[in-house]
Amino acid sequence: MSWPTISAARQNLRQLVAIRYIALAGQITALLLFSWVYPLGLPVSTLAIIIALFGAITLVTHWRVAHGSPISATEFCGHLLLDVLALSMLLYFSGGATNPFVSYYLVPIIIGAIILPRRLMWTVTGTAVIAYSLLFFEHIPLSAIAPHAAGHHPTAGLNLHVAGMWFNFLISAMLIAYFVVRMAEALREQQIELSNQRQQQLENEQLLAIATVAAGTAHELGTPLNTTKLLVDELLADQLPDQNTGQKTDQAAPRSTTESLLTINQQIEICRNTLRGLTGLASDIAQPVAAITVNQYVDELLDTWQLLRPEINANTDITPAQQAVTARFHPVIRQALFNLFNNAADASPEQIQITISWSRDSLQIIIRDYGQGLTSAELETIGQLVPSNKPGGLGLGLYLTSSSLSRHGGQVLLANAEDGGLITTVHIELSETQP
Repeated sequence: MSWPTISAARQNLRQLVAIRYIALAGQITALLLFSWVYPLGLPVSTLAIIIALFGAITLVTHWRVAHGSPISATEFCGHLLLDVLALSMLLYFSGGATNPFVSYYLVPIIIGAIILPRRLMWTVTGTAVIAYSLLFFEHIPLSAIAPHAAGHHPTAGLNLHVAGMWFNFLISAMLIAYFVVRMAEALREQQIELSNQRQQQLENEQLLAIATVAAGTAHELGTPLNTTKLLVDELLADQLPDQNTGQKTDQAAPRSTTESLLTINQQIEICRNTLRGLTGLASDIAQPVAAITVNQYVDELLDTWQLLRPEINANTDITPAQQAVTARFHPVIRQALFNLFNNAADASPEQIQITISWSRDSLQIIIRDYGQGLTSAELETIGQLVPSNKPGGLGLGLYLTSSSLSRHGGQVLLANAEDGGLITTVHIELSETQP
């Protein structure tokens, strides 16, 4: 059982203070009633001192709720033990186990069963049971104070009715300590599960919204890319020799211009292929994923990304597997890995290191860049939809990557390197198919 959050622990102590105020009001009322209206001869001064001390403790606790350091489970247990002690002192001077208010011992037991960890909960329960038991033998009996007020006449040995009250209390305390704890833990687990489901639903809605925008963007970008492609083709036709005559149709342009046009044309073609893949992704996902060897998948992955980012010096180290492994890779895994490669390339354009290894069960990819790394606050927000601090960044890449990989048996771990930069480790569970 886990201890509540800081705000929840403080709220629990605030509720305990409210219960104490109610108990103090009842104790003061009972003391006034049985000393003035219906005098029983109780030691009023002693009881008043005990109630005053308990009231002072309650005021200090009230201040503690609003100020001070976080409230631990041990401290909360100490407050409940103080309640048990205060009640025991009051009962000692007012009949002990024969006092009808002795059942109030169940209140701190119930609170402890709901809030405290098992070890501390049993500490409170055991203390209350021991205190109740001692009050059988060590107390000022009501019959000695006011014989007419004693509800049960003493007999030889223990009074059977009072003994029955004690046994009933013992059984009640044990049942509460055992079953209430189990029910409270079940409720907490249910709340955690519901919270996780709500978080999952929120992430799904965010991903659906992003996917909708991406699909619309793909269609919108198709027209300008096609237009640009046609213009570049026309420019290249003017610069390159005619296939029939071998002569250029226009004055020759510098070689660098021709090479630049060829590069632009290549990049446009990559963008068009990417958009075609994006618009067809919905239908592809509905189809079974084809099996492919991990080695082939890794080679195609790196080759395609290197075409997208030819200016990046990427040192790759592929550890050969002990045996051939064939697996199925969901289409979104590729884009998720591209996002991580691009993040590393943006942080360290001069050089990045990619180390890839796999076994029959999992694929591991380690991406090492030499940039500035991440702050502790940024590391805590991994997997959340937060704004990016990169120039022109939208804050979606890492969020989509983490979400996509987690949905397909993957995990992303980020850690700052000791000598600077960031180490991104990706684990992907392989859905293997025998070759």
